[in-house]
Amino acid sequence: MKKKNIILLLLTLVSVMCQAQIKVEVSEAVELMSILSRTAGFEEYSKDLAGQYTKDTEEWFSPYKQHPIIPYYRDIRAKYGIGYEKVMNMAVHLEIAKGKVKLIGDRVELNNGWQNVNLDEFITLLNKFYSDTHFHKFFEQHSSFYAEGIKEFENNIMSMFHQDWYNQFYGTEASEQFHVIIGFTYGDNNNGVHRQLEGKPKESFAIMGYWINRTTWDATLLIHEFNHSFVNPLLDNAANHAMMEKVGTKLFQFSQPAMERQAYNNWEIVINESIVRAAVYIYLKDYNLVSRGTVYFMLEEVWHKGFQWMPELVTCLRTYAAQRDKYKTLNDYYPEIAKCLTQYLNNEGNRLQNALR
Repeated sequence: MKKKNIILLLLTLVSVMCQAQIKVEVSEAVELMSILSRTAGFEEYSKDLAGQYTKDTEEWFSPYKQHPIIPYYRDIRAKYGIGYEKVMNMAVHLEIAKGKVKLIGDRVELNNGWQNVNLDEFITLLNKFYSDTHFHKFFEQHSSFYAEGIKEFENNIMSMFHQDWYNQFYGTEASEQFHVIIGFTYGDNNNGVHRQLEGKPKESFAIMGYWINRTTWDATLLIHEFNHSFVNPLLDNAANHAMMEKVGTKLFQFSQPAMERQAYNNWEIVINESIVRAAVYIYLKDYNLVSRGTVYFMLEEVWHKGFQWMPELVTCLRTYAAQRDKYKTLNDYYPEIAKCLTQYLNNEGNRLQNALR
């Protein structure tokens, strides 16, 4: 083999190895946006689940509940629905350096409410909050706590996370860089968010909420969030969107109260969440992680979270996995998923009609 080819091969191997090593991190910007949301009284950021860290947060930031950004922030929440993953969407588009907070990336990515906000005004107020509260000092003082949380996550979860499964199952290579960020003020919430910086690969972030007194972190949460990186783009395809809109709308209406309790407020979210949840079960099955707890996980999805069609969808994805010679990618199989969900609705309709005869 020529020397040039050997060098190229080595560089390729190094690139693959680097991509496979996902780093678990704490983000000052994530904590800043989370603690701002807690100080403003956002319910999803106000759960007392982090022990002494929660107490420290309350003690440090309670005096700033009348800070100029607080009424402004509450107002844009009320008007534009800023909360949950929308807060995290902003967080990953922030850079903190030399005592200043600034926006990075394309502002177009800050949608779902943020597009209606005067972002320059928000960042000015956010900088004032960051400075007035001496936020960086608070963040530095808790570095050992963050390090312990990261170590716990790495020991209990990352050993069960197999990144190569995603490429194999979906039939596509990930074009994104993956990151895991622990949100120490995010309680029992978890989200996947993205950003695209100029000249760099698209980045996908799994923001994993933290709480103490757990014997292990729930691996299904991380497995779930990274599935979104492959599932959500499928619905961005215009043809897929058109074929799924009718059934997706009916499924949303069918389970609307349960979905809205989880902040799933449109049919697109319901479709993506449905496919992701079914894929998580396939993942667990592929790695022999199906257990009594996994059965409970399935029952929880069906009975409490409103995804009554989950058994049918899991069976549908199993068919896909068994016919990869016919379906090279999940995108190729997408029409079958639409048919599966349509058939579920038809069966439920027939069952109801039979009961009313």
